[in-house]
Amino acid sequence: MKKSARWRRTKRTDDERGLQALIAIVDDEESIREALQSLLRSVGFRVEGFASAEDFLQSALLPGMSCVILDVRMPGMGGLELQRQLAADQRRIPIIFITAHGDEEACTRALQAGAVDFLAKPFSEEALLTAVHTALERGREEA
Repeated sequence: MKKSARWRRTKRTDDERGLQALIAIVDDEESIREALQSLLRSVGFRVEGFASAEDFLQSALLPGMSCVILDVRMPGMGGLELQRQLAADQRRIPIIFITAHGDEEACTRALQAGAVDFLAKPFSEEALLTAVHTALERGREEA
């Protein structure tokens, strides 16, 4: 998959300023986690994958997360429930939802609760990277 020059340029600028973000991917599908980790690492981000919302919440890395890419439907705690839990815990981490299910109601609820974006699988690399950069910018503004 070919990366655009824009993303390489952004990576270099962020690395030069020491702003290397830590992004969490929370998805029960291992192949999705691995593909997204590979993509995001290829443009300079630090990435951690989690197979469940519960694993993410128990991670010692949680306080340092810059952004969360979150699947809507997972066994156990789903993405919308995790979004509510983070809000209840006063954790202001920008969230990008991904889903294989075009659920209009879930999309509306996620965005109304503050999600940065809601991407239907399959989505383009550019759509995801744009959402990540938007999320990171939002996170810097809210910090």
